Amino acid sequence: MIDPRAIIDPSAKLAGDVKVGPYAIIGPDVEIGAGTVVESHAVIKGPTKIGRDNHIFQFASVGEISQDLKYKGEEVWLEIGDRNKIREFTTLNRGTAQGGGVTKIGGDNLLMAYVHVGHDSIVGNHVIMANGVSLAGHVTIHDHAILGGLSAVHQFCHVGSYSICSGGSMVAKDVAPFVMMSGNFAKPFGLNSVGLKRHGFTPEDMLWLKRAYRVVFRSGLTSEEAIAQLTTMLPECEKIALFIEAIKRSERGLAK
Repeated sequence: MIDPRAIIDPSAKLAGDVKVGPYAIIGPDVEIGAGTVVESHAVIKGPTKIGRDNHIFQFASVGEISQDLKYKGEEVWLEIGDRNKIREFTTLNRGTAQGGGVTKIGGDNLLMAYVHVGHDSIVGNHVIMANGVSLAGHVTIHDHAILGGLSAVHQFCHVGSYSICSGGSMVAKDVAPFVMMSGNFAKPFGLNSVGLKRHGFTPEDMLWLKRAYRVVFRSGLTSEEAIAQLTTMLPECEKIALFIEAIKRSERGLAK
């Protein structure tokens, strides 16, 4: 049902069962998939493509241009997957030509109130960002990561899968997968053991990941030496591959 007080551009493409609340504004070049709910006073600008069964709460700003002074009106995009909850006053900016042109958000994510996702960022699946989390441009958040309230992530940083950053964490370097982070600047404080158990990691997985953690953060090895040692452990625990990938892709270095 579309409230008659909503303003929807004629070129916007909405599935037949999309619900739009009063005073919501949906601009041109917006596509919204089936089952999605747009609450009152939300603003969605395009080009933006939104998948199925999302819930966009009141006063969210979705698809606005980036806060990058280099933006000169190029056609850039925001892509949102399925089953996301985008809470009040969240701001999701489109990409920039210099950064690839698209900001991407996967599926099954919870973005709490006042979350900001900057231009050209990529958010995976099953991610939780608590109130006031701020992502600068070009940030990548991997699957199942959790960012506590008021955390901030520097440009070009990666936050690894199954990691958790406590409230107020200032992330200036890459966050390895599986770890707990806290502080200004954020540092690792061991494995995210509770989170890993909740996701079905076995005791044997946990044992090998603890060994991998010591290799990465406690051994004093160079990156090349750590990768070589972690590679020997892969036959025992294939999940260690995420540690190896994190080291190889890191441009800013892992936070230690």
